[in-house]
Amino acid sequence: METVFSGIQPTNEVHLGNYIGAIANWVDFQSNPNYKNIYCIVDLHALTVFTDPKDLQNNTLNLAALLLACGIDPKKSLLFLQSSNPYHSELAWLLNCVARMGWLNRMTQFKDKVGKNQEKSSVGLFAYPNLMAADILLYSTNKVPTGADQKQHVELCRDIAEKFNKDYASIFTIPEPLINENTARVMSLKDPTKKMSKSETVAAAKILFADSNEVIHKKIMKATTDSYLINHDISLDERAGFNNLLNIYTFCTKTSKKELITKYEGQGFANFKQDLAEQVIGLIKPIREKYFEFLGNKDYVVSILKDSKEKAKELSSLKIQKVRESMGLYTL
Repeated sequence: METVFSGIQPTNEVHLGNYIGAIANWVDFQSNPNYKNIYCIVDLHALTVFTDPKDLQNNTLNLAALLLACGIDPKKSLLFLQSSNPYHSELAWLLNCVARMGWLNRMTQFKDKVGKNQEKSSVGLFAYPNLMAADILLYSTNKVPTGADQKQHVELCRDIAEKFNKDYASIFTIPEPLINENTARVMSLKDPTKKMSKSETVAAAKILFADSNEVIHKKIMKATTDSYLINHDISLDERAGFNNLLNIYTFCTKTSKKELITKYEGQGFANFKQDLAEQVIGLIKPIREKYFEFLGNKDYVVSILKDSKEKAKELSSLKIQKVRESMGLYTL
């Protein structure tokens, strides 16, 4: 079996884009008998920028409940909190001593996040790719589900693992990015040139799982499109808003864009958006109901996380011990 590992930060609320881009794939991987799935709520990564402690605790438990509601099955996958396994932090420090400054300086996401405020950013934000590498390498991960924007982090992880294996001992499995080329990148409903983001402050730009049917309908109906009729004549590259809604529609119905355009050929967007809203509501509603059920039974959610913590430590204990020994740390 190949180990599949992925993580998600408990910052802000998970939205439809997170589900389409990542979580739905995680759920699908569970049906693959060749995969051992490990999913981690990476709460340590959330500390790279200041986060209110109470908000972080609430977001962490809410995220666990939502992942369960989306279909992550603790009988098929390991779902745990990153901070509950101290080996993540330990390995991150050891990898800090292997990774090169030049490698981290080339990470484009760090530059995009901090802009000209690099000197005011936390050391954790700069070095968090090393912690991400520790997350992955600790479990002998073979495949890392990732989007194109995160591929660079997996490549860095590979560089670190290869250098460690060369300098010390051949301990780490070299992971590969697992990119689903058929997975659409969901963009903001208000500015379709930007990715739908958890940090987005405009509520109408994203669809949340706690949104009511009425709110979802309103957001879809007011989503940015253009003034052209629906047709095959204009390239979708020139119709970012329409293309974004088509991506969501194709995910919900498994219908091709070509078929959808043909169905609404020559029309404006009213009927198209009306039908899309119904599809999105049909997707969100059952997950939302399960989500609220889990939130009403937080003791059960906590019990799953506690049980998974022990399993995660057990899975990673031998790996961290081998790393310690290979680097010359004295074992008492």
